[in-house]
Amino acid sequence: MSAWYTRPVFFVADTDRALAFYVDQLGFAESWRHADAGKLLVAQVEREGSEIILSSQWPDKVGRSMVFVSLSDAAFSALRPELEAKGVRVKDGWWGYACLVIDDPDGNQLFFPQPGREGA
Repeated sequence: MSAWYTRPVFFVADTDRALAFYVDQLGFAESWRHADAGKLLVAQVEREGSEIILSSQWPDKVGRSMVFVSLSDAAFSALRPELEAKGVRVKDGWWGYACLVIDDPDGNQLFFPQPGREGA
């Protein structure tokens, strides 16, 4: 691991519901979880080395997170058909360049910039 290692925290209303969305629909795998008194409070998901922590511990922050995920050309081309086949709404977006945008059930957003266009 390098000297710096980061993971975004997505604030969610219900960690179980968010975990199901990220695993079942977005193709992430669950890395770990933390529950208290039988209630799931925090979980981490991972896909292809990208990790996101899902937490229901700060209800005033729910739905206020976003992350950029850079993909190879092949992965970017395959993403929309893969996710739409699972019923995920994929939107076209813009952040100074073309992006695919996915909103999770709480309104947190994943931006996938078109490869080669970031910063163009």
